[in-house]
Amino acid sequence: MPELLQFLFSGVTVGAVYALAALGFTIIYNASDVVNFAQGEFVMLGGMITVFAHLAGAPLPLAALLAIVITAGLGVAMNKLAVEPARGAPVVSLVIITIGASIFIRGAAQLIFGKQIHSFPAFSGDAPFHIGGATILPQSLWVIGGAVAVFIGLWLFFTRTLLGRAVLATSNNPLAAQLVGINTGFVMTLSFALSAGIGALAGVLVTPITLTSYDVGLGLALKGFAAAMLGGMGNPKGALVGGLTLGLLEALTAGYISSQYKDAAAFLVILAVLFFLPQGLFGRKATERV
Repeated sequence: MPELLQFLFSGVTVGAVYALAALGFTIIYNASDVVNFAQGEFVMLGGMITVFAHLAGAPLPLAALLAIVITAGLGVAMNKLAVEPARGAPVVSLVIITIGASIFIRGAAQLIFGKQIHSFPAFSGDAPFHIGGATILPQSLWVIGGAVAVFIGLWLFFTRTLLGRAVLATSNNPLAAQLVGINTGFVMTLSFALSAGIGALAGVLVTPITLTSYDVGLGLALKGFAAAMLGGMGNPKGALVGGLTLGLLEALTAGYISSQYKDAAAFLVILAVLFFLPQGLFGRKATERV
């Protein structure tokens, strides 16, 4: 029993990070129907910028805030310089643009930050809590709490604010949103800023546990994409459930089979969803008249 509980704690922690990455995919997909494969690089930048800002003398909370703001700004720049000029192009072309942006960001991070593995101190120390014979780090509680806070905040934003409803209207029907006076260009920019900022927050929260380096973004992007597909691409609730499910699946695979196979879990999820549940757990089936 303690062994299973330990695997569950580990899976929920990692799954919360995957859920935040999946949420980034969901926000941009809803705004533009684009799958942004640079999302993993936003997570990497959150951790990396925090590391170097903290080494430069900034207090850890300020370093984390700077990382989130700078990464959100880079998300806006990516939209303005790469995605917006190609608006109207086929979706496949836009996806390739995001892959190119991911490669560019990864290369720039290698030049700026180096190839070394980096970390910074945990927010609340490293003394673990003991629960039912298993242990959980205080930083894991920050990761889980951060993910829950982000999802509650976004739910309030989308359901209780005029701007949030404008984002939802744009995702449902961009043309109709334009006709009623919604600035869809601004909504797109806001979506990239939110997506990048949430990704950076995930990087800030998880780096004290998993460490970070310039090349961690690719794996996180694939896991976040798998989680988003499992939950239903475009569904925020599905992003949360998909991320936690994928994290638990990985942890149980590593614990009861072998850690060598845990990364294969994400790819098995993608294949299973494509074959048996294309709309995901919470996605809606779409029909089109021809």
